[in-house]
Amino acid sequence: MRSFDYSPLYRSTVGFDHLFDMLDNGVRSDWPPYNIEKVGENDYRILMAIAGYGPEEVQLTQHGPDLVVTGQKQPEQGDRHILHQGLAIGNFRQVFKLADHVKVARAALENGLLSVDLVREVPEELKPRRIAIGSAENFTVADDAGRKKQISLDTEPQRKAA
Repeated sequence: MRSFDYSPLYRSTVGFDHLFDMLDNGVRSDWPPYNIEKVGENDYRILMAIAGYGPEEVQLTQHGPDLVVTGQKQPEQGDRHILHQGLAIGNFRQVFKLADHVKVARAALENGLLSVDLVREVPEELKPRRIAIGSAENFTVADDAGRKKQISLDTEPQRKAA
């Protein structure tokens, strides 16, 4: 995968360093391979092939919208002489940008596949809600305790007789 050098743009822009950092971090490595699946309406799954790693060698952390998957392979004990190195087993770090309100539900490592289940949980106050339409003169609202009361919207203020 090709990497771009943004340093000439740093000289001619001010305040866009966050944007260039996002572009730099947005370039993903080809290893370890992964799939992103949509399992349900608000459910997703990231499946990574990390054969040779144990659960103690893989770390998942979520920092705001970033899900960081890090693999630190423990050095092998003993005297091994590898004649051919065909397995790509080394340290890795993969960052996934998550949308708003997406959280990790569970993670499992089984048969060399890391499965990370994600769920989008939109808070109730941000979900669409239906608003009842009343007459222009009177309508009902609920206060913080859930009690309903009538409110009048007279367009002409009542005048006191002097």
